[in-house]
Amino acid sequence: METKTGRFGGAIAMKILSIILVVLVATDGFITNLLIKSGIAHEGNALLKPIAGTGIFLVVKLVGALLCALLLWDIYRQWPKIAMIASYFFVGIYACITIWNLILLFS
Repeated sequence: METKTGRFGGAIAMKILSIILVVLVATDGFITNLLIKSGIAHEGNALLKPIAGTGIFLVVKLVGALLCALLLWDIYRQWPKIAMIASYFFVGIYACITIWNLILLFS
C-alpha cells in the first residue's frame, strides 16, 4: 500500500515528528533521573517508579519511545491523518513535560 501524503506534510513530517518524540521522551527520562537523584522530584508513573533514578529507567524510556514511534508509523500507513494528529499531540505533551522538568531542574 502506498503511503498517502496530504496537507500535513506527508511521510517526511511523520518521520520528523517521530524523531522529535523519541528525543523528547529520552530527554524527559534523563532530566527525570537527575531530578530524582537530587531529591527534587519523584516519578509520577506508578509502573516506572520502582526503576526511576536508575540506569535501566533510561533504557525503558528509550525502548518505549521507539516502540511508540514505530506504532504511530504503522498507524500512519493506514490512517495518516489520525497518526499525524496523535503524533502532534504526544510531541506537545512531552514538550510540556520536558519544559516542566527543566523549570524544576533550574529553579
